[in-house]
Order: sequence, then C-alpha cells, then structure tokens
Amino acid sequence: MPHSGVRDEGKNGEPAPQPLGWAGGGYEDKGLPPDAPGWESDGDSGEGGGPPGGRRGGRRRGGRRVLRWTALGLGLLLVAGATGGYLYYQHLNANLRKEALDLGPGGLKKPEPNAFGQTPLNILLVGSDGRNTEKDVELGGARQDADRKPLADVQMLVHVSADRSSMSVVSIPRDTRVAIPECTDPKDGHVYPQTTAAINQSLQHGGPGCTVATWKALTGVYIDHFMMVDFAGVVDMADAVGGVPVCVDRNVYSHDSRGHGSGLRLTRGTHAVQGVQALQWLRTRYGFEDNTDIGRARAQHMYMNSMIRQLKQGTKLTDPVQLRDLAEAATSALTVDEGLGSVKKLYDLGGDLQRVPTRRITMVTMPWQYGPGERYVLPKPGDAESVFAMLRKDVALDGKDAKGAKKTSEPDPGPSTPKAELAVVVQNGTDGARGPAAGRAGDVHGRLLALGYSAARTEPGLTSRADTALVYKDAAQRGDALALAKALGLPKGAVQESSSVTTMRLVVGNDWRTGTDYPAASDGDGGGAAHRAPKSADPLNAEKDASACMHVNPQYSF
Repeated sequence: MPHSGVRDEGKNGEPAPQPLGWAGGGYEDKGLPPDAPGWESDGDSGEGGGPPGGRRGGRRRGGRRVLRWTALGLGLLLVAGATGGYLYYQHLNANLRKEALDLGPGGLKKPEPNAFGQTPLNILLVGSDGRNTEKDVELGGARQDADRKPLADVQMLVHVSADRSSMSVVSIPRDTRVAIPECTDPKDGHVYPQTTAAINQSLQHGGPGCTVATWKALTGVYIDHFMMVDFAGVVDMADAVGGVPVCVDRNVYSHDSRGHGSGLRLTRGTHAVQGVQALQWLRTRYGFEDNTDIGRARAQHMYMNSMIRQLKQGTKLTDPVQLRDLAEAATSALTVDEGLGSVKKLYDLGGDLQRVPTRRITMVTMPWQYGPGERYVLPKPGDAESVFAMLRKDVALDGKDAKGAKKTSEPDPGPSTPKAELAVVVQNGTDGARGPAAGRAGDVHGRLLALGYSAARTEPGLTSRADTALVYKDAAQRGDALALAKALGLPKGAVQESSSVTTMRLVVGNDWRTGTDYPAASDGDGGGAAHRAPKSADPLNAEKDASACMHVNPQYSF
C-alpha cells in the first residue's frame, strides 16, 4: 500500500495529525488551503516519519491534535443491552448529552419497511477531537487549542440488517474530500454554506448533525442515530471494561528519535489493553503496517471486534461494581441524538443489537484512492459505491446473505390487474447533494401513460433516494409490479415489497436522472448490489478473524 503521508504524532509523545495524503506544503487545491482547520505539520526536517521523499514544510502549530476515537461506541451499544439493572437510575439519564440528528437540508427518506414490517438500523459513530473538559486537555495536550471547534477525526457507520441477522461497519478516512452540505447550527442559527473539504471538518459546521448530513449526502444511506465520544470518554470506558485483548506479530514501540508515535509499547503476542494504553493502541499509526491511517483503521477494527466478543460472551459483565462503573462511563462518555436521549432507549437499542451473531459482524474501510498530487483521498470509483449500495439495499458485507437466500424453481407471477386499472404513484426522488433533476416524475409518468398505464399519477413531493425503487403492498401485487418494472427496464432488485404502502409507488432515484427508459448501467447500480465487500475494503470479521494480529512495521520494533 502506498504511503498516505498522514502525520499524527509529534515530539515528546504529543500528537501532530496531518491530513491523509499530506506532502510538502500541505493542500494546494482550491478549497483546502494550508491554514484550513485540520491542517498541521511539525515543521521538522530530516529523514523518516514524514511524507514520501522526506519532504516537509508548512506552518508549525503549538497545539498538536490527538485522535479522538469512538471505538467503544459499538461496545456502548452492546453494553446497553446487558446493564438493565443500572439503567433505571435517573442520574444516568442526566449524564447523556443530546444534540440534533441532522442539520442539513434533509430530503433523504427512511427506507420502507419490508414485508415483515422491519427496517435496517444505521448508527453513525463519531470520535471528536474536542478539548471540552480539563481532562481532555490533560490527556490530549494543546491547551491553546481548547477553544477550537472539534473535528470528527473518526467516523464509522454501523448498519444492522432489517432482520437483525448481520452487522456491517464502514469507516471513512478522516481526510476524505467530500461535499459538506449546507448546515444550520441549532445553537446560534448560523448557516454554513455547502463546501468541499475533508470530511472531518463537517463537525465544525454546527455539530454531529452536520456530519450525519454529510454521510447521507455521500452514501445515500438514511441514518437513524448518531453517538459521539471524546478523548476522556475513551479512556474512562476502556478502564471500565477492564481490558481488551489485542495482538501484535512482533514487539512494537510507537516512538522514534524525533518523538513520532503514540507511545504504545508491547511485546509480541496478545495483551489486554485498557485506559491510556487502549487509547495508544487506537491512535497508533507509526508502528502498524505502512505507518498510515489505513493500518490504524485496521487496528481499530481489531480492537472493536475483540471488545464485542468479550461483551457478548459476558466476560466483563459479571461483577456488579464493574457493571455499574461501565454504565456510568458509557452514559457520561456519550453525546447522542434526541432519538437516543434516554438510557431506556439505549437499553432497547442494545438489546436489539445483541441479537446479531458475532460471526455476522464485518468491519471495512471505505475503498479510497489519492486525489490529485496525493494531497487527500477520494472514494474509489466503483468499489466505494459498491459498499454504499450494499448498505442501501441491506446486503451484508460478509457475503453470507447470498448463500442463505432461498432457492425456488417457481416462476415469477404474472400480472393480475389490467394496465389501465393499475394504480401507480410516481415521485421524483432526485433531491440531495447532486441537486434535483427537474420533472423526473412527470417524464416517467408520461412514459407509463404511453405504455397503457392510464391509472398512473404523479405526486408533487420531492424526496431523495439514491436508487430507483418500485414498492408494492403484498404478494398479490408482485406480478403487476414485475410487469411494470420490465416495461421500464428496471431490474428485479428495484422491486420491493413493503408492509407500509397502500398504493404501488415508483420513486425515480438519482440513478435515473434523464430519459424515460431506465439506463442499462448507472451510478446507483439500479437495485442490484455486490454480494460481498470488495477486497479493497479490507474486511475483518469479528469471529473468523478473532486470531488476527496487527503487523508491526520493522522500523518501530525492538
């Protein structure tokens, strides 16, 4: 893997993170100047620890940012399902901080329930680098940066399937360049205009609700909730859990003569890390694999999978005092959306997640590629969209959904209602980051009339949907829906049964922005999706990869 150029650990153990792909004088393309939030360099010269070729430059900043990590976010969800006796204390409710879920313009519609009334669950985990408390400052340093708005340096989307049989987790590199939509800060009413920048800057545009809006615009995935944790919360939770086993394939000391490194020091083999040492593991870049953010993401996935295995096995939940401490730490560490704003709601959510078998939990990193000049990264064409499409279509990243699909030799049913009598509502679903395509419902409605569907009508509401969908009520309508889809050239994957609709509904998505016949190939994949995550996503399974060890870079071994 090529060197990303990310720098996040400075002298004397102080962190000095750099955007992924940093080189020389920093960002040069319009929209991310060298003094943009999140851009820093240590100003050193010499060999090792820097960008390719030893090039260095930029402004030295007194404050060093430390990676704020939400690795325990999944653990908090799972803990919530096992700490019922303590979650009824009112002071735990008071511990939770709450903010708005979505600060963007909205438009993305929640998926229709399937035939059984089930919907997928999507939760965004955010790690803030804010120094909002004295403990944050003590652990992270850089007191002079205490008033700077925090960055969302770690972001992971947790997707739980509608039937709760699988969980897929997708990380995005913090310096992925994306469109951040217009967001309104609910605290002061300030409107941040749409811009293009590193995705971690989204948190500075009003709070986690803007990070949620950015993910929705990028992926087309509806997000139900978010959970955010800061630096001090990571340490408190790690202490409360009592240690999480991690493994390295050789001795590692994340430190060099210029002070680069997290300070993590472990001998070869498995160790239970907790507290500050757990934080060191989660933020280590110098010492793992090729010393980039991508290797660090894999280490974070290993940590989370290990913690999940422990919590689901109950190995950390037998001591009542420890259980109480864990509940206290969990609620004190979190900022959540209003929909998760009570411990009862967290408890219910945790119980729901407990149903997912460990063997069906898969974690990946969004496939990425360098932008021009290797100054930042972008979603990798094809592969990144494939991952996003799997989430939208509720297809597990582990590839086991296809293996478990029921095989039938029964032919598809034929239509049972005359075309002229079939009630179909057509709606434009092209709102969103790309901007609406005017008149789409009317265009497709005209095509349906020409095909003989004279009972079809349009609905004026504009929504946002990445993939075109034809939703019908029950099995009696399936034959009619398939016949209509065939007439328009829609794939079978776009035809969906839902318990919530009363009339057949065709939502013309962002994958069908022009023409009256569905395109044979499209950005949105047209209702089809890959059967497993691409190799470029570096998938890690919570059970199958339980014995995995982090590869230590020989330069940081002893």
